[in-house]
Amino acid sequence: MSAHESMEHAEHAEHASGSNKKIALLIAVLALFLAISETLGKGAQTESISKNVESANLWAFFQAKTIRRTVVLTASEQGKLTLAAADEAQKPAVQKQVDDWTKTAQRYRSEPETGEGTEQLAEKAKHAEHERDEATAKYHHFELASAAFQIGIVLASATIITGIIALAYVGGILTLAGLLMTALGLWWPHLVHLH
Repeated sequence: MSAHESMEHAEHAEHASGSNKKIALLIAVLALFLAISETLGKGAQTESISKNVESANLWAFFQAKTIRRTVVLTASEQGKLTLAAADEAQKPAVQKQVDDWTKTAQRYRSEPETGEGTEQLAEKAKHAEHERDEATAKYHHFELASAAFQIGIVLASATIITGIIALAYVGGILTLAGLLMTALGLWWPHLVHLH
């Protein structure tokens, strides 16, 4: 090998080494973004599951209260029928019981001081459903971001092996797409519907 060929070979090796360092840096950045999107995704997934359980529990409580209210209203209506047929000595006691059942039914419907009336429970359940939907939308965006970062890492790694720089550019574009999906997940999860 001549001195000229040796110089060309050394320059080519140095250029390849510089390109590989840039690709390695791209891979490191992609791995960092992947870790962030995965962490955000797991948090959103946990939040979604938690809010789903909360809303299901609230709706079950709502149904139980509705059943109790229906039973009390039925008893009250039956009491009104009994009141019409009752003798004068029984009427005050029957009327008191009908009034108590009516008050109980009203309390089951709306109980602002405890937040356990059916109106309040429905409102809480709807709020938990909204939070669940928000967390689920975030989770979907973070998952897509993670996929973009993972594919970017694979393509950037393939650039080192194959020397095809276009793969690194596609990896860079996927990095931008992943960052966009992460931003959407953080601040505008309902801007793009993914389900």
